[in-house]
Amino acid sequence: MIDLYSAATPNGQKIHIMLEEVGLPYRVTWISIGKGEQFEPGFLDISPNNKVPVIVDHDGPDAEPISVFESGAILLYLAEKTGRFLPSAPRARLEVLQWLFWQIGGFGPMLGQAHHFNAYAPERIRYAMDRYTNEAGRLYSVLDRRLAGRDYVAGDYSIADMAIFPWCRLYERQGLRIEDFPHVKRWFETVAARPAVAEDMARLEDKAGEFTEESWSNLFGAEQYKHR
Repeated sequence: MIDLYSAATPNGQKIHIMLEEVGLPYRVTWISIGKGEQFEPGFLDISPNNKVPVIVDHDGPDAEPISVFESGAILLYLAEKTGRFLPSAPRARLEVLQWLFWQIGGFGPMLGQAHHFNAYAPERIRYAMDRYTNEAGRLYSVLDRRLAGRDYVAGDYSIADMAIFPWCRLYERQGLRIEDFPHVKRWFETVAARPAVAEDMARLEDKAGEFTEESWSNLFGAEQYKHR
C-alpha cells in the first residue's frame, strides 16, 4: 500500500495520474496547504521541503517502508518500481528523462511564477507579469515544436507526459491561449481523454478550495517563510 499526501496542485496531479495508470493500491491524505498543514512536524518528517506531493510506500526497497518527496523523484521511483512508463533502453530512457527534467527545471517553475504574478500577487507588477507570461509562451513554443509529428513528448506515453500535462491545464492563468499552440492542444486533448487522467481531473476539481487571506499567507506570505 502507498500513502499519498497531496493537494489539488499540478505537482500533486502528476502522482495521482501515475498511480492510477499503474494500478498500484494507494490511499490519499489531502493536505490543506491553504490552512498550513504542510508545516506540521509530522508532515515535515516525510517532506522536509514542506511541499506536496509526498508518498510513503509501505512495500519499499528490501520490503521496508520508504518516503519519497519531490514529484519528479516520485515519478521515477514509481516507474522503476513497476517497470512502466519509463523505457529501459538507454537512448529512449534518456529521452524521457530529458523532458521530465525540462518540466521540473523550467516549465513548472516558470509557469508557477506566471500563475503568481497574473493571479495571486497583491500588486499588478507589469514587468513581472510580462516577464513570466512571455517565458511561459516561449516554453509552450518549445513543447509545440517537440510535439509536431509526435503523439507524445518522448516516444510512447511516459512519465514525461504525466509531468507536463497538469501544468498545461492552467494555461489561462499563465496569460496564454492553448489554441496558439496547435500541437500542444492536440496532445493535451489526447492525454486528457485517458481514463486515468479524466478521472483524476474530476476528482481534483472537487478539491479546489477558496482563496482566503489565511491561505495567501500560508502559500505566499509570512507563514511560508518562518524558520521551522
